[in-house]
Amino acid sequence: MIEDIPLVDAHVHLPRLGELKPFWWEWYRRHGGAPLEELYDPEGRPRPEAVDAYFASEGVDWVLLLPEYSPRTVGIHPYEDLLPVVGYNPRRFRFLANLNPHLHYPLAPHLERQLEAGAVGLKLHPVHGGFAVDHPELFPAYWILQERGLPVVFHTGVSAFPGSVNAYASPEPIEALARAFPDLKIVLAHGGRGWWYGTAASLALVYPNVWIELSGLAPARLPEYYRGYDLRKLARKFIFGTDWPGVPGIRRSAQALLELGWDRETLERVLGRNALEVYGIGV
Repeated sequence: MIEDIPLVDAHVHLPRLGELKPFWWEWYRRHGGAPLEELYDPEGRPRPEAVDAYFASEGVDWVLLLPEYSPRTVGIHPYEDLLPVVGYNPRRFRFLANLNPHLHYPLAPHLERQLEAGAVGLKLHPVHGGFAVDHPELFPAYWILQERGLPVVFHTGVSAFPGSVNAYASPEPIEALARAFPDLKIVLAHGGRGWWYGTAASLALVYPNVWIELSGLAPARLPEYYRGYDLRKLARKFIFGTDWPGVPGIRRSAQALLELGWDRETLERVLGRNALEVYGIGV
């Protein structure tokens, strides 16, 4: 908890270290601060007890872990690698499914398999995976999620990793999906980072089924990112996430939100309640 407010970090990466490419390490050295040497074993696998203790020390009550299938950029980080940590403390840790239409065909059985393993939603990374969010082969996955009341999380915003296709970074095509699937819970990870903050804000304000997830965004700069919008109103659609380990500290990031002058109810929504409701966890 932070100031007695339940805290959810909705955007955490925990890949095996041996799978990571040199530019990932450069990104971590520029932005990260987590003691990876304490959290991984000599083979580069996460140590569940150490990872659990670390997130507890940062005040995080629930953690959403993200696998990824993006061979052209960060590589393949299978969901199976996350299961030992989830199994060690299923109260704190959950995970999202991940799909790439270039690798998974047909998509539905692959999504079903990950949901059966315990996934509480689906993360799609069009920029790293090299595909459009309105790719027709993705529609069955959206139907499944809508029927089960589970969210889809889209990466929105630019990525500097080699191999990224930033033509797929815009949240604009998601507007049609929000209309086509009015009961599908949609989360905009990184909030349109780069050139599309206004688009992400407009979608979240117009559509009741759209939220903005704050991973990779400096809390102190949120008024700058979303200038021209009523930030207090928009904040009620925010979900806290860090993009860990690419942050100097989870607690530090959460506490920075407290300095923005939002009322208690808004802070409760941003730090935890929105995520608990969207992902159906903590119940």
